[in-house]
Amino acid sequence: MGAVTDGMRPAIPGMLGTRDFLDNGSFHDVIRKRLLIDGDGAGDDRRINLLVKSFLKWCSSGSQEEGYSQYQRMLSSLSQCEFSMGKTLLVHDMNLREMENYEKIYVDIESGIAAAHEKITECKKQILQAKRIRKNRQEYDALAKVIQQHPDRHETLKQLEALDKELKQLSHTKENVEDKLELRRKQFYVLLSTIHELQQTLENDDKLAEESQESPMETQNP
Repeated sequence: MGAVTDGMRPAIPGMLGTRDFLDNGSFHDVIRKRLLIDGDGAGDDRRINLLVKSFLKWCSSGSQEEGYSQYQRMLSSLSQCEFSMGKTLLVHDMNLREMENYEKIYVDIESGIAAAHEKITECKKQILQAKRIRKNRQEYDALAKVIQQHPDRHETLKQLEALDKELKQLSHTKENVEDKLELRRKQFYVLLSTIHELQQTLENDDKLAEESQESPMETQNP
């Protein structure tokens, strides 16, 4: 196409296609400049405004060289906008993944808190059980000390058997003593009876002797 006539857009001889432009080294230069100037992703509105202005200038360019220059600027602005949009989408996707990750972490934390509460409850039960065991052990030790102060069951049984045997012997001895005492009582009673009879006999003998002595005297007196 020739030069611009009646305000029409000039033809751009040898204009590169979009794919050719992307494959060209100038694309990397544009991206490098974009990262250096606006690396944090801000200024999207400014780039859109520049793209619109470049498009308007390209439409109203008066010469082929100026149209080609505006076309390159427009492609550069468009590439920056596409790159910014891609970056924004990546950030958006990353934020979504982070939100999902945070939700998983939140669920894990909630599960961990619930497990910690269960573990605390179990530990409290174990502490109470340990306290009961300790109390029982202390009572057992105190009872064991009291038991140790007394002889064991076997020794006690032996002592009981010995005492029972001794008691039987004493009971038998008591019976023998009572029998002997009863015998001695009877013998003493017999002895007393004999002494009494002997005393009576002696008294009778004395009376007879006195009477025999008095009888001759009476015969002599008349």
